Amino acid sequence: MGRFDIILWDVDQTLLDFKKSQEYALQYSFMKFGREIDDVVQGQYDVVNHAYWKRYELGKITKDELLTGRFATLFEQLGIKEIPVGEFQAVYQNALGSVYYFRDDAYQLCSKLKGKVRQYAVTNGVSSTQRRKLRLSGLDQIFDNIFVSEEIGAPKPQLFYFEKCFQQIEGFQKEKALIVGDSLSSDVQGANNAGLACCWYNPYKFENNTGLKIDYEIQNLWEVEEIIAWQNQ
Repeated sequence: MGRFDIILWDVDQTLLDFKKSQEYALQYSFMKFGREIDDVVQGQYDVVNHAYWKRYELGKITKDELLTGRFATLFEQLGIKEIPVGEFQAVYQNALGSVYYFRDDAYQLCSKLKGKVRQYAVTNGVSSTQRRKLRLSGLDQIFDNIFVSEEIGAPKPQLFYFEKCFQQIEGFQKEKALIVGDSLSSDVQGANNAGLACCWYNPYKFENNTGLKIDYEIQNLWEVEEIIAWQNQ
């Protein structure tokens, strides 16, 4: 038997193109409130949202503070006072879960790997949004289980999150599991915290200046199949 028989897949910006979904949801939400936005505003939101998610991963803010705080900050930067933050967040979150875009033909890859390895989703997204996207995409029918931070009670990269996931995987052995994700601070750091092998999905060839341990680095998701095949020799 090969080394890996479990793959823990990150979802956003790994299997699914989160940035495309985010651009759609933000554009749609502003239109619902009678405004149009350009790429500059999209970029502003991306920076603000990224900063809030980092703080959430570090346990400095709650999920609710993240969800509304990012828009409160963005509206303050844009001088918007007439749009209720809570209502905007609700519209945005619903729109975000209504679309999906695969990266690297991820559905075909996961389908091909089904039966060869057990596959699980490990995601920090909002539960209702993530489960809806995974259902619409059909990935929920492939995965053996889906672990959402909101339901677990802690986000990646916290050890508590991974320990709770491990408890729900029958016969789990750390040395048999591989986590695949694009985020150094969430997926790779989480793997390091939990003592897991990790595969950094790095299609844009970013530099790793973190000092984190990376077992494999790939630019295309299908390289995971090669890793599994090689390990099974």
